[in-house]
Amino acid sequence: MTTFDSTKSSLQDILREIETGKIQLPDFQRGWVWDDYHVRDLIASIAKSFPIGAVMLLESGGAVRFETRPVEGLENMLPKDLEPEKLILDGQQRLTTLTQALHLEAPVSTRTATKKPIKRHYYFDIEKAVGDAASIEEAIFAVDENRQLKDNFGRDLKLDLTTTEQECRNLCFPCDKVMQADGWETVLFDENPESMKLYMKFRTDVLTAFRNYYVPVILLKKETSKEAVCLVFEKVNTGGVQLSVFELITASYAADGYNLRDDWFGSAKRDVDSRKDRLCRNPLLKDVQATEFLQAITLLFTHERRTKDLAKGKTGKQVRPVSAKRADVLELPLQAWKDWASALESGFEHVASFLRTEALHSRRELPYSTQLVPLAAVMARIGERWREPQIRDKLARWYWSGVLGELYGGAVETRVANDYDELLIWFENDSELPRTVRDATFSPDRFDSLRTRNSAAYKGISLLVLREGSEDWFWKASIRDLEIDEVSLDIHHVFPRAWCESRGISRSRYDSILNKTPLSYKANRKIGGQAPSAYIEKLQKDKTVRLDDNSMNTILRSHALSAELLRNDDFDGFIEDRRERLGALVAKAMGKGVSRGVEN
Repeated sequence: MTTFDSTKSSLQDILREIETGKIQLPDFQRGWVWDDYHVRDLIASIAKSFPIGAVMLLESGGAVRFETRPVEGLENMLPKDLEPEKLILDGQQRLTTLTQALHLEAPVSTRTATKKPIKRHYYFDIEKAVGDAASIEEAIFAVDENRQLKDNFGRDLKLDLTTTEQECRNLCFPCDKVMQADGWETVLFDENPESMKLYMKFRTDVLTAFRNYYVPVILLKKETSKEAVCLVFEKVNTGGVQLSVFELITASYAADGYNLRDDWFGSAKRDVDSRKDRLCRNPLLKDVQATEFLQAITLLFTHERRTKDLAKGKTGKQVRPVSAKRADVLELPLQAWKDWASALESGFEHVASFLRTEALHSRRELPYSTQLVPLAAVMARIGERWREPQIRDKLARWYWSGVLGELYGGAVETRVANDYDELLIWFENDSELPRTVRDATFSPDRFDSLRTRNSAAYKGISLLVLREGSEDWFWKASIRDLEIDEVSLDIHHVFPRAWCESRGISRSRYDSILNKTPLSYKANRKIGGQAPSAYIEKLQKDKTVRLDDNSMNTILRSHALSAELLRNDDFDGFIEDRRERLGALVAKAMGKGVSRGVEN
């Protein structure tokens, strides 16, 4: 079935349908934003019969229902309950500009190049428009909302066009009359008859261009799916803000009388916290996106739907799957949001509590935000049961398998759905490992290429070291406690860069995670560019630190470091020993050996 028609419509007919409300905007469309320059440029393009691009419309009345609104400028001119026949998907800025400038007598609410709001009426200087060196761009000008042009900072009146008679005497033709000028022409014949010949040339050369102008139109049929509408909108609106799933669902729910935007972001009219505000109070949840929240609710809804299918005895393809795919999120019914939103909010709070037990305390430490979606949905389903030792251990193993196996980067919709479903099964049956746990591997060679915190695995391994209770070399307090107290911390080289380079050690060897650990600014200042044996001794003798060898060795080991190899300045031995120590932490977290292809 063809889902669209390609045709053309006269500009006059399109503007008439907009003015009567037959063509409106879906509520997810952004507001009109064109400035004064773009308005004049568009008018000039049509006057010269230049193409202005196609517009895309969607037939209304199909399964895809949206809250709608009139084009800007018509809000108070149309009945509130007027149902449109078509919706503008692409061409909003152009059609709104032309409606306001060519079809409405009210001033155009636009802005200057510096974004200062202004109100303008647009005119053609008839003499300039048809002169020997005619330049339409120079012939188009604007006056203020009172139809006056002033200079000297508004003190001197330069041109007054407040009446039709004054327009005719000055030969200034209002753009809002380009489609129908009979009344204006009658006044011109009375007020300035000697200019009728000049005006008739203007009508032939300029006004005819507007009245005979056709616009290419792509019309999506009402059978078009919501997912297709979303994808089409994003592709044709590459110059603006992309339409998110949240925006599309908001418009869909609004058609049923529910304001999803107020629920998520809050409303100035209601003195209540929004759902997003409540989540943002937790440092680990402050960047949870509305689309992620919707995706998690889709997991809960589709799981419930599949359970009902199975209970009815359905089999094979009759059983609808658990899903987090975009198409299923877009089809999420309003009742599913109402049923699950509060439980999922609690689920995210449980997620934050779980992550804190795994040594995560700030959003920037989070390896993958995408992994929180199935985790929150699981938490919404099981509630406080996640604290049961057996379930908590399984969640931890699954979480670290996803992080250290680097399985949650890129497109993960299928993995999200599988993990949600398989975790719930695993909680009840020890032998049914989720595929993320089963598939995750970590090669010892991966340590050599982990150099920055941009990598999820890098963040994960750093957190595993912190989870073991690593202490700062200067303050003798845990790194985690120092972070909470906002002591300046960063990742630093154990064998300093200057020391390594002075001995010809390549950057590829000294700059990996194997030679890095979190330290305070104070500790790093003591290290400088010295050999480990020298700076360790210097630290121990510092009057603030004052540590014996055993105590210092204990602190070094808390970072998964060999005190003996550091004191001997044995770089090669240290790197291989650190590989083993970090490998042991990774193996413990994943519940499997660290090597290529090793199963659990």
